[in-house]
Amino acid sequence: MPGGDRSCEDDQMPPRLPAVDPARLAQWCEEQLGSPPAGEIFRSGHLSAVIGLRLADSRAVVVKVRPDSPRMAACVEVQRRLFASGYPCPEPLTGAAPFGDGVATAEAYVPGGTLLPSAGRSAWAFAGAFARLVTLAPRPAEVPTLDPPPSWADWNHAGAGLWPHPEDSDVNLNEVAGPAWIDDTGRRARDRLRAGASEAVIGHCDWLAANLRWNGDKLLVVHDWDSVTADSEAVLAGFAAALYSTVSVKQLATVEETQRFLVAYRDAHGRELSADELELSWAAGVWTRAYDARCQHAVGQPVRSLTENAARERLHRAGIG
Repeated sequence: MPGGDRSCEDDQMPPRLPAVDPARLAQWCEEQLGSPPAGEIFRSGHLSAVIGLRLADSRAVVVKVRPDSPRMAACVEVQRRLFASGYPCPEPLTGAAPFGDGVATAEAYVPGGTLLPSAGRSAWAFAGAFARLVTLAPRPAEVPTLDPPPSWADWNHAGAGLWPHPEDSDVNLNEVAGPAWIDDTGRRARDRLRAGASEAVIGHCDWLAANLRWNGDKLLVVHDWDSVTADSEAVLAGFAAALYSTVSVKQLATVEETQRFLVAYRDAHGRELSADELELSWAAGVWTRAYDARCQHAVGQPVRSLTENAARERLHRAGIG
């Protein structure tokens, strides 16, 4: 089953799936795919409704229904280009087509696989897969706009306050009192990121284990292409290095595991990251983890994504004493 949406809400609770009218879904499938649904394979999602369907013509597809956004066209185009290049992602079957007040897309259903590669090889498997994605992805100028990025990657947002607005919550993160160390971490990491500048590339900003499937150490498929974004290579690698898992999908990378990912990424990409780029990678990783921690606190959850000690060490590696 494709991985779910990243959410500020409690991941221990059942997801709140957006309602999808069956008649409208059937009509959309006939219009966009040339065949109506014959049965449902699965249903998941949070910000979006992700529905696996068996069509009357025997094809297995995944339809994703979500609010419209100008960036959806670019996300589908990046996925299409990557699939054509041989990258292991589901084949897009439609563009972003209207669905009621929102928009829907369809892609081929890719079943199977495991959530993690072989024990002890996670850093090299995840980093190698990410390096290949960045290498094969089109340049930002070759696709429509990918702005604005998802909130957990929007460290340079234009809104008021330190934190961007979460997609799935009405809570203003800037108005909820919380642990000062989380805001301090986010502010210092953001300032370090703003002090660096380099050419933007396209990558995946939600490199969580739940969004990938493996056959041993071989990548089977990457899901959640709504999480495509454009930023510097150092920033995108930093997000991925901070978010992947090694032993459990519920445990994000430790400081040491993030370091191993960055070393493996260098080896897979065949290019040494400069000292400045490495600091930006660490700053990006701690920013996205601090954002998640701020979300968790704001909606009354235990803070799981970052500890104060880990934040201090990550900031130190970002060159922020």
